[in-house]
Amino acid sequence: MKTIKQLLFELRSLGIKLWVEEDRLKYSAPKGKLTSMLRSELVDRKAEILSFLRQVKQATNTIETFIEPIERNGNPPPLSFAQQRLWFIEKMALSSNAYNMPLTLHLVGKLDYVALQKSLNQIIARHETLRTTFSEINGTPVQIIQPPFELELPRKDLSGLTPSEATTKLQQLLQQENELSFNLEVDPPIRAQLFQLGTTEHILQITLHHIASDGWSLTVLPKELSAIYTATLADQSSPLPPLPIQYADFAVWQKNYLLGVTLSSQLNYWKQKLLDLPQLQLPTDHPRPPVQTFNGAGIPINIPAALTSKVKQLTQKQGTTLFMTLLAVFKVLLSRYSGQESIAVGTPIANRNRSEIEGLIGFFVNSLVMYTDLGGDPSFTEILNRVKQTALEAYGHQDIPFEKLVEQLQPERALSQNPLFQVMFAVQQSEILKPSFSLPNLEVGWYEGAGAEMTVRFDLELHLWPVGEEIKGFCAYNTDLFSAETISRMLSHYQNLLSAAVETTERPISQLPLMTEPELDQILVEWNNTKTDYPNHKCIHQLFEEQVEKTPDAVAVVFDQQKLTYSQLNNKANQLAHHLQTLGVKPEMLVGICVERSVEMVVGLLGILKAGGAYVPLDPNYPTSRLHYMIEDAQLSIILTQEKWQHHLSDTKASVICLDTDSEIINQQSQQVPENQVKANQLAYVIYTSGSTGKPKGVSIHHQGVVRLFSNTNYVQLDSTDRVAQVSNTSFDAATFEIWGALLHGAVAVIITKSVLLSPQEFVNYIKQEKITTLFLTTALFNQLAYSVPEAFSTLKHLLFGGEAVDPKSVKQVLEKGAPERLLHVYGPTENTTFSSWYKVNKVAEGATNLPIGKPISNTQIYILDSNLQPVPIGVPGELHIGGDGLAIGYHNRPELTADQFIPNPFEDSKFTKKLYKTGDLARYLPDGNIEFIGRIDHQVKIRGFRIETGEIEAVLNSYPIVKETVVLAREDNPGDKRLVAYIVPETQTTTTSNRELS
Repeated sequence: MKTIKQLLFELRSLGIKLWVEEDRLKYSAPKGKLTSMLRSELVDRKAEILSFLRQVKQATNTIETFIEPIERNGNPPPLSFAQQRLWFIEKMALSSNAYNMPLTLHLVGKLDYVALQKSLNQIIARHETLRTTFSEINGTPVQIIQPPFELELPRKDLSGLTPSEATTKLQQLLQQENELSFNLEVDPPIRAQLFQLGTTEHILQITLHHIASDGWSLTVLPKELSAIYTATLADQSSPLPPLPIQYADFAVWQKNYLLGVTLSSQLNYWKQKLLDLPQLQLPTDHPRPPVQTFNGAGIPINIPAALTSKVKQLTQKQGTTLFMTLLAVFKVLLSRYSGQESIAVGTPIANRNRSEIEGLIGFFVNSLVMYTDLGGDPSFTEILNRVKQTALEAYGHQDIPFEKLVEQLQPERALSQNPLFQVMFAVQQSEILKPSFSLPNLEVGWYEGAGAEMTVRFDLELHLWPVGEEIKGFCAYNTDLFSAETISRMLSHYQNLLSAAVETTERPISQLPLMTEPELDQILVEWNNTKTDYPNHKCIHQLFEEQVEKTPDAVAVVFDQQKLTYSQLNNKANQLAHHLQTLGVKPEMLVGICVERSVEMVVGLLGILKAGGAYVPLDPNYPTSRLHYMIEDAQLSIILTQEKWQHHLSDTKASVICLDTDSEIINQQSQQVPENQVKANQLAYVIYTSGSTGKPKGVSIHHQGVVRLFSNTNYVQLDSTDRVAQVSNTSFDAATFEIWGALLHGAVAVIITKSVLLSPQEFVNYIKQEKITTLFLTTALFNQLAYSVPEAFSTLKHLLFGGEAVDPKSVKQVLEKGAPERLLHVYGPTENTTFSSWYKVNKVAEGATNLPIGKPISNTQIYILDSNLQPVPIGVPGELHIGGDGLAIGYHNRPELTADQFIPNPFEDSKFTKKLYKTGDLARYLPDGNIEFIGRIDHQVKIRGFRIETGEIEAVLNSYPIVKETVVLAREDNPGDKRLVAYIVPETQTTTTSNRELS
């Protein structure tokens, strides 16, 4: 697209004058000069022109003085600002090909090789920049302009190959040339080669370095080639007029021009506009390399005629340009993908706003930062107005080279990405993208078979251009960050947003549909269709009693040397239940249980349920103050304990029953099943978890939630052949799975003593000795055992682990040296009854830094939503919400907190669940439907504009063989200087060399 200055130059050359009068655009034009096309362009860009003319106050002042040729006195001229930055980048990268600019032409017909080579050499003689090398004098980079030289044009004959072989070979050779770097101190910034596919078919590949060219230059060169080649064939001299200046003249002028008022006024604008500019952080498929890479590919996009027509209508109605409308939608897309409201995007501007440089080959293109605040969930119309304002202001301050802007603003730099913006957006003229020149006796076209691989300088680049009644384009992306599938989805979502935006311009942008109906159906319905039949109307104790009828003499509980059969356990629990009922226990009454792991523990839990009550585990190892808080908060009037822990409860008002010393009284009760009126949707237990205020909060769980955990589930099937290890403290809800998973299926609950748990080797021996089949471990304990005795789990049928971020190295150890039959990575908050999702681990991908948490367990639904409760697409992070039969009743005696965390399902037509629990966990869907846990939303830290999840850094550090464990924290030792600090536990004694490897 022409800049405003270019348009004004064109108008001036035609004798057309523009000015502003009472906020209206006025013009005068010689007869016949203002064509319908020019008039249409003036109408379309009226707002831009008015803004520009107001900036400079008078139309007559818009054109600056001409650039004069410098005196050629032997002193090497300086580099332009753009060249200077590229020079330093190239010096740091050494052999980079990131800034190669290929121009590949398909020539069909009679080609004169000698005339072609002569024509290229005349162009090189004509443009100093094509014969310039670069050096440094006293540390200052300078241009060394070489005399004209003969460019080699090697010919490579592929005509002897079959068409298929020739295409393959050509692709290979073109790619080799693209990957070949320039030595800017020695090599001229241009190369060329010719491939012969047949007698009348050739491919001409010209490679320029960006330090000597830009996109505009790639149109200048072919047009000059056309004129000179035509003249050469006719044995005539070049028809092109001499160039008024050379690139070196521009470089000197630029450095002088950008001084004083011009620099100061424009810099002040940008400093204010880009103050505290946040980094755009799009979700990536692969971890960002520590040093920026340039490996890329491209995917096409085609916006059909019907939608293009609506876009153009909206553009005209709102008084914007096509660029502004398309950019506004793109910014909404980036906001929805990143979860950020402040979006900065770069856009190229030709910077050919002076007539004397329009015909030069050289590096003139500038990058403008288009920064827009999308906060407040405005309508699309409002966003369009904000983008329009941003663009007009940027055009009015476009003279500052991007390189000068970076130098002056001094943003925090990272070797892994570009400063100020990481995404480029461009709307180009269609004629730039198709040959607008000809060569005698030849059909000329761009060669379309150059392959999908390309060099990219940004994370993403979206290029669009109007073609007839449609808009076409492509998205270039860094393949070290994104997969092709992700970019294809993103382009589809862009079109969805574009379609919605033009149809419902007043709708809040958060409500504009991002995904198609099939996509929504997949993530909301298909992946959540986990319904299975199970006894959802029965309570825990009722199902236990049914099991007693089936296997009365089977062993139910083992602890050290003690054993209880199902019948014995049932009788003891019945007696305790009757005793509790005599003390006033009624349905849903809370009863505390403060015991250590023992047979009495199981009797106590079961007895409370049989009495109709709900148990509240109280860890006897908790500080007395915490225990007393929980007792008071739960309003416990009865607490079960053991004599050794009775002193912890001496200050409470509750009645304390010692299961060991009061056994004589309890044993006098009936062994018959007591009656109670408890229903499956009523309270079974309350477990206290840590609260954000520092005070524990009680989570109320019903019987149905527990029963759904292991009855006819998709992740584990327990039966009477199983021996389930009881490892977890009852205050940790994994005990729910261990105890009731065993006792409701005729299995044996094997309670492991604390002393055995504290010794990894003893623990492993005990697992084998007791023939344990099913074991749950916290991730921390799993990691510990995986490193010390990785063969420990080889005899298990089911090994489940979860609770925190996993180290893939430890999982790999287990798979290689002691894999169980089924290794399951599980996830779930207490608020959804122990487990919510599961992932069967068969292998660990090379270089993996994380493991999925899988898919929902049976009768459970998982939704990943943004801050506006809209579903996010595959690959996009959002807050994990859980629904289904395992959902807790809420927080005990905390109605406000319950209302905040347990929200109505926003999808009114959902047939699955009426409420959702907001976990506060950040997660995203993977393409196969598995879920990847990213971390806690409240564990993110922000440093120098970067939003950082410390768990990601920990995962990368843990991938090093020399690292055993790591924790990453944000520290601010000096005010305003926040840094990330990693604390590492090495595998073995480290050396200085290995320490340097990490740093």
